[in-house]
Amino acid sequence: MLECSALCKAYASTLALDNVDLNIGRGGIVGLLGPNGSGKSTLIKLAMGMLQPTSGEVRIGGLKPCPATKSVTAYLPDTNFLSNWMRVEQALAYSMDFFADFRREKAEAMLDRLGIGLKQPIRTLSKGNKEKLGLILTMAREAELFILDEPIAGVDPAARDFILETVLANKPAHATIFLCTHLIADVEPILTHAIFLNRGRVVLDEDAEIVRSEKGKSLDEIFREVFRW
Repeated sequence: MLECSALCKAYASTLALDNVDLNIGRGGIVGLLGPNGSGKSTLIKLAMGMLQPTSGEVRIGGLKPCPATKSVTAYLPDTNFLSNWMRVEQALAYSMDFFADFRREKAEAMLDRLGIGLKQPIRTLSKGNKEKLGLILTMAREAELFILDEPIAGVDPAARDFILETVLANKPAHATIFLCTHLIADVEPILTHAIFLNRGRVVLDEDAEIVRSEKGKSLDEIFREVFRW
């Protein structure tokens, strides 16, 4: 579903991604794991067509990033993208206008569970509820690839639980979740595949259960060993 071939991205003299090769199939929950500054967000922005490679290429479903790939990709950025002047119902209508696969009934069911009203102005929502609304707008789509950039960073433990439960409950069976984070312990229970990225290079790319079985350790323990400073 997501392929990188000799992918490199440089910012002036800094090499953010260094010859990255990946081949991510369909149907799993893949963790792109690494400390801050390891190149995770750069890789995601390349996949979304927000940046262009210095060399190499990235493909989604066999295509370079383009309108066709964006139509099957649901992206949750690591910063708030909601417009404070909107009401919640307007944000839903906005998503429906842009994405043919947006399912309003799914979004409303998730909002009802949270107790967020459709008429509520977005500016009145707490930071945590804004984070949850952003996730709801993303997971209410019937996309083939969900790219979630640091979805649990900066939220309290209860919000993290809601976010991970929402990801699991609303993931279409055929879809791939590509989840970028440095909070390994929180996401480990839901991961089927783990990729460790360190200083722009892939240092691990393996089935999560195989890694735990062979190493006799959790992904979090392995992560702490690999990224010990």
